[in-house]
Amino acid sequence: MTDVADSLGVSPITVSRALREPAKVSETLRERVLARVDEMGYVPDLAARALASRHSGVIGVLAPALTSHAHLGIMRGIEERVRTSDLRIQYASSRYDPEEECRQIRLFLSQHPTGILLSGLQERDGIMELLQRAPCPVVQIVDLHLTQSGMTVGINHCDAATAAVRHLLACGYRRIGLIGGTRDVRSERRQEGYCLAMREAGLADLSLVASEDAPTSVQLGCQLLQRLRSQAPDLDCVFCQNDDLALGALFEAQRLGLAVPDLGICGYNDLGFARYSHPAITTVRVPRFEMGYRAIDLLIRVVNGERPPTAPIDLGFEVVERGTTRRISG
Repeated sequence: MTDVADSLGVSPITVSRALREPAKVSETLRERVLARVDEMGYVPDLAARALASRHSGVIGVLAPALTSHAHLGIMRGIEERVRTSDLRIQYASSRYDPEEECRQIRLFLSQHPTGILLSGLQERDGIMELLQRAPCPVVQIVDLHLTQSGMTVGINHCDAATAAVRHLLACGYRRIGLIGGTRDVRSERRQEGYCLAMREAGLADLSLVASEDAPTSVQLGCQLLQRLRSQAPDLDCVFCQNDDLALGALFEAQRLGLAVPDLGICGYNDLGFARYSHPAITTVRVPRFEMGYRAIDLLIRVVNGERPPTAPIDLGFEVVERGTTRRISG
C-alpha cells in the first residue's frame, strides 16, 4: 500500500480505504488506486490482511448442497452483493450431514473469516456452542426460526407450506398428499405446515404422505407419486416440497394419462422451469436472490460497525397460482 500511495501522491490509509472501504473515497480515486495496483502487479495478501485486521476478508458460506437449483438463486444474490466489496466468498457443502456441518464450521473459524453465512443449519448442541463463541458475525438464512446465531434472514417455511395447502383446499381439493425429499430443516418445516393445514381442515391422513430421505429430483417426484397413489388411490392433489419433485409428479401424471389439474400439483420455490412447464406449475415463490443479497449485506454492515438487527429479517413469500391447480371461483 505504501508503494501504491507513494506513486499516486496520497497516504497509505487512503489506499487502504479505496481497497477495503470504497464508500469512504470518491469513485475517481478508487479507480486510480485500482488501476495503479494492476499496473504494479500487486494482488491482496490474505494472510497479511488476517494478521493486520484480525480477519481474512473472506466470508464462509456453508450450504447443505451447492448444486441444488434452489441454492443457486441464493448464490446469485450473494455474488451480486459481494461483487462491489473487497471481500471474497468461500463455499462449502455439508451434504445434509450434521457432523460435516460442524467440521466445516470449525475449518471456517480456523481461517479468521470476516463472517459466516449458514444455510439451513441443523440444530445441534456442538454447533450452537461453536457459533456462540465465534469471533465474527454469523448470519443464518432460509428459515426464520433458526435464530441461535443471533442474526437470521429468510422466510417462515412452516407458514408458507400452510398457506399453500390452504390454497389447495380453497381450490376444492380434499385428498391432498405430500411428496418430500431430504429430511433437513426446510423439509421438516414444510411438512409441519402441511400437517397443520390438513389438521385444521379435519383431513389429516398418514397414507397421504410419501417421502424419501434423498435429494429431491424429477425422478424422485415420479417415484413418489407412484407410491402415493398406491397408498391413497383416491388422491386428488399433491403438495411437493420442491419444484423438481412437482415436475416429476407432473411427468408421471401425464405418463399415466391423469388429467391435470383434476389431479392438482403444487410445488415450492418457483424455480425457473415452473412457469414454462405445460401446464405451468402452481408453487410457492421464495425470494432466494434477495435472501442471499440481504444476508451478505447484513454481514458487511455489521463488520463495518453497524448494530445488528434485534429481530429476524422476514422476506415473505407468495403462493403463485398456475395451471396445475384449479382456479378458485369468484
